[in-house]
Amino acid sequence: MRVILAAAIALAAGTALAQPVPTATEQPGQAEPARIEAGTYQVDPDHTQVTWTVNHLGFSMLEGLFGASEGSITIDPKNPSGAKVEVTFPIDAVRVTLPEFGEHLQSAEFFNAAQYPAARFVSTSVTVAEGNKATIVGDLTIKDQTKPVTIDAVLVGAGTNPMTDSLNFGFYGSTTIKRSDFGLGAYAPAVSDDVQLEINAAFVKP
Repeated sequence: MRVILAAAIALAAGTALAQPVPTATEQPGQAEPARIEAGTYQVDPDHTQVTWTVNHLGFSMLEGLFGASEGSITIDPKNPSGAKVEVTFPIDAVRVTLPEFGEHLQSAEFFNAAQYPAARFVSTSVTVAEGNKATIVGDLTIKDQTKPVTIDAVLVGAGTNPMTDSLNFGFYGSTTIKRSDFGLGAYAPAVSDDVQLEINAAFVKP
């Protein structure tokens, strides 16, 4: 029996925000909001990922991965609540353990990637909290379904990338969605309807 996930970004009330791997003081990026310059940053597709996890038949956890093809964030550290985020995730680039499994997820039974080749998240509000944390609320569109979702996020770090001499910053987020909300509920509840998402978002200032 095969399983699916609804890709992108959403929240289940009460989901705790996990912590990313700690940043060492020797690394060029640090979790200091003052390092972020005001402006629009482009998504870094090489380092932006959404990892999904479902409970497979009660026997094991099953994971897969989506990358980002395009997107941006507009932010002003003096007014972080005014930030705007939008990211597109190509469905035909889902990464799983076997190519045949990936093809099945792209079929009409699940994502129907031929008709709906991408998922998209567009933020509607950002609420900043202590400890470099924020709540990002927005609209997630998968297939022909758009639902409001919420991401619990924490700043990973900002600074100049020594390999490119460009200003980078990124955040880590987590949430839970129900795949049935997006027309992806095949095999539920044997395969969990709940999907845990972990978001690693990286942005570069042009």
